[in-house]
Amino acid sequence: MQLFMNPKFKRPAGVFLGALLFLTLIFACSGGDEQQRSESATIPAETETFTFFDLGANTVLSDRIRENLQSKLGRDAVEHRSIIDLEINYKGFLKKYFPALHELNQKLNFPAGERVEHNTVKLMYRYARKKNIPFDYVELVFSDYTQAPLFFAINFRKDDSNIMETLKTKHGQPGVINWEAGETNGQSLYWQKSKDTLIVSLVPDQLGRPRYVITIYFGANLEDLLTTEKKAQEAKRKERARSGQTAF
Repeated sequence: MQLFMNPKFKRPAGVFLGALLFLTLIFACSGGDEQQRSESATIPAETETFTFFDLGANTVLSDRIRENLQSKLGRDAVEHRSIIDLEINYKGFLKKYFPALHELNQKLNFPAGERVEHNTVKLMYRYARKKNIPFDYVELVFSDYTQAPLFFAINFRKDDSNIMETLKTKHGQPGVINWEAGETNGQSLYWQKSKDTLIVSLVPDQLGRPRYVITIYFGANLEDLLTTEKKAQEAKRKERARSGQTAF
């Protein structure tokens, strides 16, 4: 599935936001640490992707990587098996602007209305500022089948440098979404490489102060998770059927 945006939105040139000049070293195209790649990775090593602290679609989570992240972002909190909700900004945002991502989110949460847990590893960081890294919250979600990343979310409030010019230098001109009236006057920029999508949103709070939300979706890895879970569910169903047949 191609995670492409609704074609009616164009890519104007425009300048947006600013923050964190040092992100030149944090957000980059693929081509980072080759040791993080594995033959079992969903996306071939040569495929372009987005990275955060050198973690991209081809990364395989390890103890060494967790230790490296803790040295940069502080102590982590870990959650195994959790729900996955790809929605951002407000309910209906993906459906309106990224329908393919919305469809993928629906598949991850089927049946609707039920709590659907997935075999994941979620790393959460709330103390990055103590390490002089200006993020308020970082969430990194990986598949516990392959240890590959599924999606990243990075939140912060203060805009100290020029993040968008940094991202434009790395990834080129973004697509721009000016939220329509009634959508709290927010704005989002996005880039896409292969099946991966990076979205930066400026989300005003109740007082109109900006909150920055950066989200990276690793589309092929999310699709791979769905395929793996479907096979596992089918195997369990067959096992239950065999158990029933031998009970009498």
